[in-house]
Amino acid sequence: MAIKKTQRGFALLIAVIFMSVMLFLGIELSAIGYKQEVLASDAVESQYAFYAADAALECALYADQQSNLFDYASYSASEHPPLITTVVCADTPAYATELSYSYDATMVVKERFSLDEGRRCADVTVYKPAPGAGTTYLFSQGYNVPCTTVADAGGGRYVSRGLSVHY
Repeated sequence: MAIKKTQRGFALLIAVIFMSVMLFLGIELSAIGYKQEVLASDAVESQYAFYAADAALECALYADQQSNLFDYASYSASEHPPLITTVVCADTPAYATELSYSYDATMVVKERFSLDEGRRCADVTVYKPAPGAGTTYLFSQGYNVPCTTVADAGGGRYVSRGLSVHY
């Protein structure tokens, strides 16, 4: 009498299950590694944007406190105030300058700085009150891309970080 073997293919089934589990773990580890790489590169780009904001803010602070370029009295006395174009940061003058006045006797100056040999950009907005009328506010928004990318609405993705100062 012949004995029938009922365990045929059991080793093959175990091998397929084991390989499926190993494949799943390999795919998951690859996905985690990819996410870590993306996060690390985003952190670097965020630092570039922060440093651009910091550099532009320091330039604006120097221009205001040392060179007195944002003097409310000298610009409000003129019927057609000139644009402030003399702020120089890292040997590069600021551009895309805008000057306006608000109803509460505050001068608002907006400047765009091209930094790091044109690879980074920063926007600075200065709110300068009339003498004795309040606090000066400076806001700086730094970007990890050139100013041409920031100016073009469909120019692509970029990271921005901001800083503010008041005194």
